[in-house]
Amino acid sequence: MFALNFQAAAHEELLVARQKNVTVRLGDVRDVYPENSVVWITFGKKFQPKRKLYPAIIDRVYIKKFSELTTHDLDHQNPELRSVGELIAFLEKVYDKSIDMEDTITVIYFSEIVG
Repeated sequence: MFALNFQAAAHEELLVARQKNVTVRLGDVRDVYPENSVVWITFGKKFQPKRKLYPAIIDRVYIKKFSELTTHDLDHQNPELRSVGELIAFLEKVYDKSIDMEDTITVIYFSEIVG
């Protein structure tokens, strides 16, 4: 089983509260996270132990450019984000690189598996 790992403390809080069910990843990673895959939602920094939060299924995977993100994508990524620009600023810190509105991204929708 694969893991969909998150590193930002804000994301951990949103995941635990079940307020986040979308992740935006740089580049085209649909081959790594195909639709209907079962993954562990995990939290932890690179090269450090990870905490398993819950199993999930990948519902939808979209390949877009930042300029094509919708308010729906943003709301489910992080309800505190008000614009694509805010998401880009956040991800520039996470990825430690400059990001452009025309960069390709993968938008991954997932749902917790319960029971």
